[in-house]
Amino acid sequence: MKHVLVPIADGTEELEAVCIIDILRRAGAGVTVASVMERLQVTASRGVKLVADALITDCVGQSYDLIALPGGMPGAVHLRDAAPLTELLVAQAAAGRLYAAICAAPVVVLQHHGLLEGRRATCHPGFEKDLRNPEAVQQRVVVDANCITSRGPGTAVEFALRLVALLLGEERAQEVGAGMLAP
Repeated sequence: MKHVLVPIADGTEELEAVCIIDILRRAGAGVTVASVMERLQVTASRGVKLVADALITDCVGQSYDLIALPGGMPGAVHLRDAAPLTELLVAQAAAGRLYAAICAAPVVVLQHHGLLEGRRATCHPGFEKDLRNPEAVQQRVVVDANCITSRGPGTAVEFALRLVALLLGEERAQEVGAGMLAP
């Protein structure tokens, strides 16, 4: 089984978080939802309550096949400022394992920690001006080696299905997408 970490925080974009978690679980991945706050329950950007499986501090030292960051504000800032998550992300990138971010998170988290250096990426239109390499910014989902980025809530299903394809194969992504009536 492939192991995936999805960190969440107060202000996380709930549609992105739930799409990532749900679609990866439908595909058969083991998904750990980890709060970077000091409690399991967070209040997402539109007031939805999300309950994590663990605290991010419980995840340090573990290995994941994929770490996928939802966006949302100020959720992305909370993810950026969580030292245990930064430690995990840096190790993930250094090991050549998959890491992904959508919406504000590519700029606010990945770029901030140097994890977009030399990579093509996209992000939410509200953060485009801050993206250092805007070459691929208009694309809905960008895969550059082991780094995957996407634009926002409207691309969340496509993003999550691309993560399934990279993690479990294109055939599995098509099966999951067909079951959800996704294009």
